Amino acid sequence: MATLSAIRPTLLDLAKRTDPDGNIATIVEILNETNEVLDDMVWKEGNLVTGNRTSIRSGIPTPTWRKLYGGVQPTKSRVVQVTDNTGMLEAYAEVDKALADLGGNTAEFRLSENRPHIEGISQELVDTLFFGNETTEPEAFTGFAPRFNSLSAESGDNIIAGGGSGSDNASIWLVVWGDNTCHGIVPKGSTAGLQFEDKGQVTIEDLNGDGGRMEAYRSHYRFDAGLTVRDWRYVVRIANIDKSLLSETFTSGAFSSGAHLPSLMFQAMELIPNLGAGRPAFYMSRDIRSWVRRQTAAAVQNATLTVEQVGGVPVTKYHGIPLRRCDALSADEATIS
Repeated sequence: MATLSAIRPTLLDLAKRTDPDGNIATIVEILNETNEVLDDMVWKEGNLVTGNRTSIRSGIPTPTWRKLYGGVQPTKSRVVQVTDNTGMLEAYAEVDKALADLGGNTAEFRLSENRPHIEGISQELVDTLFFGNETTEPEAFTGFAPRFNSLSAESGDNIIAGGGSGSDNASIWLVVWGDNTCHGIVPKGSTAGLQFEDKGQVTIEDLNGDGGRMEAYRSHYRFDAGLTVRDWRYVVRIANIDKSLLSETFTSGAFSSGAHLPSLMFQAMELIPNLGAGRPAFYMSRDIRSWVRRQTAAAVQNATLTVEQVGGVPVTKYHGIPLRRCDALSADEATIS
């Protein structure tokens, strides 16, 4: 059982958040991540109260070359249905009312606790978006990686092997977000995005398991989310990128070791049936994006990377497709076969 100091702020926490002048300090959030995938995702309401069911054409009729006085057998197409489930990501923040009211900075203190809760939900959501697996965590939803995890599967046609064979590999993902390609889902009748409710002052009962009570401020956070890949041809995984072998020494049309990232990304683009069918973007960790830039500069005489200002923020693009940083992809991956 978690101790109270592990789940609720204490006087020590308050002291660490207070400036010498008595105001709540501006906290340097070094644990925050950059996950730009949330800026791109398309969200739709599912057609089920627990998710979404998609009908996919799995076979088309084969016509017959008919000869005179010859018969033709009727044929039909085939359709399969795929159900994607959603999960409920929730958190509570509770603080002793007397503690929050100390110094007269109640709102500021509670805000300092709200920010990391929202960041935690963001990080967990993105991590699940890529690596979530209902087989091992039934309460969550299934992300991209379990759907593109075998070269011999049907979706294996959209997995490009980067040549790595160890356990410190990385992946680059090309995703085309759209209503008929790939999008996030929320349960039927639910609300998209983060739901926040300030519960205000509440009485917490049986505080220590002995019937004790405490007045507290409570905040509730909830994010209902899932993922549906309506057409797997619009997602490409460049896997097995051995991070330890990457090089920017380019001679005779190849790098001295490791994967040729710009070339692999170009191959990924060619696997997409129609890049105009939605909103395409490449997703990669900070280190891999750095290698893409360095290798492009080393291998391409006429640069294929461009930098555009979008809302005052510079965005790097490869052949017009933005390169998005996603810190959730910095974890080491096993080799996919």
